[in-house]
Amino acid sequence: MQIPLQISFRNMDPSPAVEARIREKAAKLERFHDRIVGCIVVVEAPHRHHHKGKLYNVRIDITLPGKDVVVDRAKPLDHAHEDVYVAIRDAFDAAARRLEDQARKIRGSVKGHAASSHGKIENLFGDYGFITTAEGDEVYFHRNSVIGANFDALEVGNEVSLVVAEEEGERGLQASTVKPIGKHHIVE
Repeated sequence: MQIPLQISFRNMDPSPAVEARIREKAAKLERFHDRIVGCIVVVEAPHRHHHKGKLYNVRIDITLPGKDVVVDRAKPLDHAHEDVYVAIRDAFDAAARRLEDQARKIRGSVKGHAASSHGKIENLFGDYGFITTAEGDEVYFHRNSVIGANFDALEVGNEVSLVVAEEEGERGLQASTVKPIGKHHIVE
């Protein structure tokens, strides 16, 4: 890395052991992509008022020449993330997958068009929502990207087919197309 690793903690005291694990995991990222410019890791403990346990969130911002790779699990996937080390492992595993994908794109091993993926709607807000893919990625989508159904008819937990845009938006991965899946087939 050209710029030193930056680690910060939110809503928790800094831990030398956690910081050492992050440094160890970050050093291994260069195996997946050899042109990493910098890396910022933020470990966040939730506020105390959560009722379902203390689920940690780990955000990793990796700077590459011409592109940034961001791993941010705003809503942890399971209660295993009550252990900060499991949350760190999962975030760095996701970062490694994204770096491998980026390295394949640079080598030309991947076709330029986006592949269709499947996932479930995790959250819905006014004009947008978030989908969690089978790979565990959180993908933002806007009401304008929904085809084959009305955005207002969507519900949390609905399965969808989606196409993830090549370029990430301000909120990370972004779906260019979202299509609800019926019980036995894709809704046309």
